[in-house]
Amino acid sequence: MLIYPAIDIYGGKVVRLYKGDYEQMTVYSSDPLSVAMDFRKQGAEQVHLVDLEGARTGRTSNMELILEIKRRTGLFCEVGGGIRGMEAVSGYLDSGIDRVILGTAAVKDGVFAGSAAEEYPGRIAVGVDIKDGFVAVEGWTEKSGYTAEKFCKKMQERGIDTFICTDVSKDGAMSGANTELYRKLRRADTRLIASGGVSSLEDVKKLAAMGLYGAIIGKAYYEGAVRLPEAIEAAG
Repeated sequence: MLIYPAIDIYGGKVVRLYKGDYEQMTVYSSDPLSVAMDFRKQGAEQVHLVDLEGARTGRTSNMELILEIKRRTGLFCEVGGGIRGMEAVSGYLDSGIDRVILGTAAVKDGVFAGSAAEEYPGRIAVGVDIKDGFVAVEGWTEKSGYTAEKFCKKMQERGIDTFICTDVSKDGAMSGANTELYRKLRRADTRLIASGGVSSLEDVKKLAAMGLYGAIIGKAYYEGAVRLPEAIEAAG
């Protein structure tokens, strides 16, 4: 299983939200590039980048900063937040970003998601952010009418094979990963990356034992609950 340390960016800073609430935001660093460089020094080979402003507004506000992180670190970079059209998809992928994550756009326009997957095979992921049992959109501020299972099936039919699933109620709460949710969604023909609530080495080991493709670690790293080299080792 791959470990994706996370950098959530808002106002050019590294932040974390509590359960997706923009009013409960903690700033951990004013230098996202430095944080990414430190990830690399600790053995990370990939990083999960989120433009939180973009997730909220639909604009790729932090694209230049994110592209600089890719250029300077050489890490495998997956990016989400504000990617609502093919121009944004191409802007990232044609500039060297390895994978983009579609969230709101995929929920609201499945045809667009399918077109992106066809144009950039293997480089499109879909974010499945679960809030009160339904897929959330617009930076987790609204709920759609899709359950996780129904939405993932629809996206598979559109050619998407990589899913990043977050239980919003667990995100930033340091309360453990929702293993039952991931057990329901895991399929042999898809790559499932767990996000939200991964707060201990025990969580990492459980997810790895389930055969997940990857796990994202955010607040647990910044709060010192999980050391990155140990998480990478535990993930196998």
